[in-house]
Amino acid sequence: MRWLPGVLLLIGPVYAQWVKYPTSGVPRTADGKPNLGAPTPRTADGKPDFSGMWLPNDEVPCPKMLVDDLGACAERVAPSRQAVNIAFGIPGGLPIQPWAAELQKKRAINAGRDDPHTHCLPSNFPRLFTLPHITKILQSPAQLALLNEFNASYRQIFTDGRPLPADPQPSWNGYSTGKWQGDELVVETIGLRDDLWMDSQGTPLTSAAKITERFRRPNFGMLEIQAVVDDPKAYTKPWTVSFKMHIVLDTELIDEVCLEGERSIEHIPAR
Repeated sequence: MRWLPGVLLLIGPVYAQWVKYPTSGVPRTADGKPNLGAPTPRTADGKPDFSGMWLPNDEVPCPKMLVDDLGACAERVAPSRQAVNIAFGIPGGLPIQPWAAELQKKRAINAGRDDPHTHCLPSNFPRLFTLPHITKILQSPAQLALLNEFNASYRQIFTDGRPLPADPQPSWNGYSTGKWQGDELVVETIGLRDDLWMDSQGTPLTSAAKITERFRRPNFGMLEIQAVVDDPKAYTKPWTVSFKMHIVLDTELIDEVCLEGERSIEHIPAR
């Protein structure tokens, strides 16, 4: 197990799992290589098909600590810069309210020791799109199921026309419904918990939040998500963050139960 502040990374040999099983239906170039720029695959009803295995696409050199024994970058565990700071790349930073900024500062002091993710709790929005764990999307006409390796967790996005709940019981992932606007799936989410972290430095998200995401797949190899976070309890106005995910081929989800053999938190200094 390797550790980054607030992020648990598992690196090591994995046996007896489908980690090298060929992905079917992959478009290929003339020389037989996967054609990641091929047109977006579509479902039987003509909608873009988001199905696949996805990892954060952070175009940054591989950190030395993530280089495996053969000298190659351990791509499966490369964290997004947004995993540490969700505001990375947002001009001017976040329009955060003073009390929320103070809370973020207090959370960051302990270098992730109090981070829910460090304690093996779920990867709530938006961390699912930033942390180094594969997300597998299964798409049907009625819903998208997002299966994540971390603690065998899941998120559901319903596309069957149901309304958002009127009085939702707060949860880690909230309640999500989606509608198609052309080739974009527009997803609205409410009903989140009041104590959530959006990154390892403790940027808060509260139960007052309503999140509007736009999912699009511009080509075979890329998934893009733009999210507008409207949380009047913690921020002075709505703000927008974008994520890119790249497809992962010829592998499958790996069983990663965080608490099983966990030894990282004892090495995170309390301040």
